[in-house]
Amino acid sequence: MKMIAHHDSVSREAGQAFARLSRLRDEVARRLVLAFQPRPEGVRGPKWQALLGELRTPVEHWQARRRPCTDVVPPQAPSRPVMLLPGFGTHPARMKPLGRALEAAGHRVSDWGLGFNFGPSEDRFGRLCERVVTMARKEGEPLVLVGWSLGGIFAREVAKAHPEAVRMVITMGTPFSGDRRANNAWRAYQLIAGHSVDEPPIGQDMSAKPPVPTIALWSARDGIVSPRSSCGRKGERDLAIPMRCTHLGFAAHPDVAVMLKRLVAAF
Repeated sequence: MKMIAHHDSVSREAGQAFARLSRLRDEVARRLVLAFQPRPEGVRGPKWQALLGELRTPVEHWQARRRPCTDVVPPQAPSRPVMLLPGFGTHPARMKPLGRALEAAGHRVSDWGLGFNFGPSEDRFGRLCERVVTMARKEGEPLVLVGWSLGGIFAREVAKAHPEAVRMVITMGTPFSGDRRANNAWRAYQLIAGHSVDEPPIGQDMSAKPPVPTIALWSARDGIVSPRSSCGRKGERDLAIPMRCTHLGFAAHPDVAVMLKRLVAAF
């Protein structure tokens, strides 16, 4: 009897393992279909030369740090609570240089608290909203949200859902305007996030401006997101400011840090 029971147990475990493997195989196949969808006619991301230019990001940061400092921030600028939201596939640690610069200017900086950004889900968005509202209550004032790339989409949507908890939104290379495939990362996004860029769990109308001051930092040298998409159009943001950096450079470029300090001080 014991041998029969043991045999039945092994058979059940083997069946469950096979079922899990089958579901995994189906999920991988589904995501591969998403990743290899054709790009719509007439929609383009940055040219390949700009994409290759992203490799120069570390060199450009080194060169920028060697230039004479021209950082001028009003001496009486108030201290503000600031939250940094990372780009797709990145960890908040990538934005630490910006955080250190803002802290040196007297601001209270935190990250979004969700680890790596592998795309949105209703649960992750709900947790982020709860964190922003809780921190705003704790700080006694609304937060400045600084979102890099996909992090900027999160920031804009949080501000739409909870404008009382957000003082200002600053996006950096964020594809909130135009076609959602006007970039060189949408296939990787669909593969990893597991859903189409046309059917995200949040942000059905990404181009709609949040009801708070919204500023878009964009770069003509962006090799991942179309500058037109990250600059936006009138009515989709309050102000668009061009920067001279790569897409990856938004996370740590000294010039971006200077601009953030100026903007936070101005609002």
